[in-house]
Amino acid sequence: MKKLLFITVILATTLMSQAQLNPVTWTFTAKKIDDKNYEIHMKATIQNKWHLYSQKQPADAIIDPTEFVINPNPLFSLDGKVKEVGKMEVMKDAALGISAHQYSNTVNFVQKIKMKGKVKTNFSGTVEYQTCDDKKCLPPKKVSFSVPLT
Repeated sequence: MKKLLFITVILATTLMSQAQLNPVTWTFTAKKIDDKNYEIHMKATIQNKWHLYSQKQPADAIIDPTEFVINPNPLFSLDGKVKEVGKMEVMKDAALGISAHQYSNTVNFVQKIKMKGKVKTNFSGTVEYQTCDDKKCLPPKKVSFSVPLT
């Protein structure tokens, strides 16, 4: 009985620590370029020894790429696609025959937008991403964001 209780406590502790593991923190800000143009900065800060994956992955990748879904807003239009600003690393695992494009420490995702008028609104959406270290990968996670534009 004591052995079963001990195993249950260890398993519960392990599961709770896994559930609380969050190696990436996000900040979302808007930079006004001029009266009608903004840059939206979606910055990921990644804990030491962890990796966040690029939006574009090679054909042999098995990792989910980072994906942004921008909520439609009639008050602005997107100017191009979300760009990645950071030092991309190419990971190759010869034993598994796979590769991936990833970032360590930090990466800034930037979306340019053009306002259709002088109004206050929000730039909102979600980012879905996956992180791994050298031993394990966490399931994909989705984070919602909303950035005020004034």
